[in-house]
Amino acid sequence: MRIGGVEIPEKKPVGIALRTIYGIGRTTGILVCKAAGVDPTRRVKDLDEEEASKIRNIIESNFAIEGELRRQVQQNIKSLIDLGTYRGMRHKRNLPVRGQRTKTNARTRKGPKKGPIPGKKVAPKK
Repeated sequence: MRIGGVEIPEKKPVGIALRTIYGIGRTTGILVCKAAGVDPTRRVKDLDEEEASKIRNIIESNFAIEGELRRQVQQNIKSLIDLGTYRGMRHKRNLPVRGQRTKTNARTRKGPKKGPIPGKKVAPKK
């Protein structure tokens, strides 16, 4: 089954398999199943074509998913940067945006450690 250009795993339950689509999580997956009248614990391979098309129609008409959602998120970040907000500046400098500490940790966002600068004299320790 394909939804929004993503191949849904056949062997997983529908409520869980829908999570492979960017923009659909646990709650949304179950809500979509209930709206389509499908049991979220049924396997994807057990769905008939009518149920699959119901799920596909609900998702495509009510939710921003995949490329469209990614574009929206990037647009929101770009607008924060253009406005010059604090969050925008953090995005621009590639630092943590949500108030995490940066003296230690934050290696995921900042990248690998930068060693001492070659040629720079270091004050002797006492």
